[in-house]
Amino acid sequence: MVAASSTTRADVVLVGGGLANSLIALRLRALRPDLSVLLIERDNRIGGEHTWCHFETDVSPGISGWLRPLIVHRWSGYDVRFPAHCRSLETPYLAITSERLHQMVSTALGDRAWLGASVTDVSPHQVTLSDGRRIAAAAVIDGRGPRRSRSLVLGWQKFLGQGVRLERPHGLTRPIVMDATVSQLDGYRFVYVLPLSETRLLIEDTRYSDGPDLDRASLRAAITAYAEGQGWKIAEVEREEHGVLPIALAGDIDAYWREIRAQIAEVGLRAALFQPTTGYSLPDAARMADQIAALPRITSAHVRACIEEQSKALWRRRRYFRLLNRMLFRACVPDQRYKVLERFYRLSAPLIQRFYAARLTPFDRMRVLVGKPPVPISEALKYLGEASVIDDRTA
Repeated sequence: MVAASSTTRADVVLVGGGLANSLIALRLRALRPDLSVLLIERDNRIGGEHTWCHFETDVSPGISGWLRPLIVHRWSGYDVRFPAHCRSLETPYLAITSERLHQMVSTALGDRAWLGASVTDVSPHQVTLSDGRRIAAAAVIDGRGPRRSRSLVLGWQKFLGQGVRLERPHGLTRPIVMDATVSQLDGYRFVYVLPLSETRLLIEDTRYSDGPDLDRASLRAAITAYAEGQGWKIAEVEREEHGVLPIALAGDIDAYWREIRAQIAEVGLRAALFQPTTGYSLPDAARMADQIAALPRITSAHVRACIEEQSKALWRRRRYFRLLNRMLFRACVPDQRYKVLERFYRLSAPLIQRFYAARLTPFDRMRVLVGKPPVPISEALKYLGEASVIDDRTA
């Protein structure tokens, strides 16, 4: 046991054991084994209780290769369901579980993964724990999840999921990524279902909402009702996960980065690195892990410069997605938001792949907007510029 008030030294300290820092840890151990890497996590398990999914087309073949040991489930395609449109798509879909992430990172770091350790202060070259211990390092990387900021205007994708065991086989062979045939509550609502085995499912009730509050009891009841409606009898709820993901509507990314001290390196959702419309962060986190591991010098200043440059560049490059989000969250009546996604899923499969990967072409952007949109034109025109929602917030 390390004595209180002692100082431990490392080359890199990762504050927070979420997805972004876990991937950085794995890449540093693989590509820079000479570096001493220490990860500090408040809870007793790395990754918490989460399932991270992505489409195979979201990342490069190189990243897919090193992510492969983390993949627990892989499906050849997925389904979507809307009141007036159902479709099967053949894009492979993959899942990483927090259990697998914990196993992989714990094996890679050994006793350099400090669990159950609460952090009280983070500076560019030192981390202080609640018991008085200090860790000095050339690079300190803060990945403790999103931080609140007046510089960004956000909507929210919030969800609660239950891993359930059924009394009888469910009959699904592929995920239902969106089932929006359910009643529309608290914004755009859909149910997300992953078949884990013949009798096991992950069922998530998801809302694209204006506020981040999560009514867990209501969502649990909604999952039970959905399962009953599908003819599934739940024998046991084996686990539960929940989350609130940011959906970007507008913001000043330069001001966002000025809010933190110089040389503090923030990563993941904390660095505004996520797909603006889905809130998913795995592809950006994987790319950033590769970039950090490839830096000639790994210090807080160099890591901060690398992350900040990428965060700002992606924020500007993805402004079109924020426009679409403003149409969804501001111009559209909440219980009609599902029609936007219903229309989107009539587009070509390659365009849908590029949308999720945040790599739309100029023609794609035009194609998404062409036709009769399910949003009143008069309302849409109000929200063409980001200032429209910034002004709404400050009014």
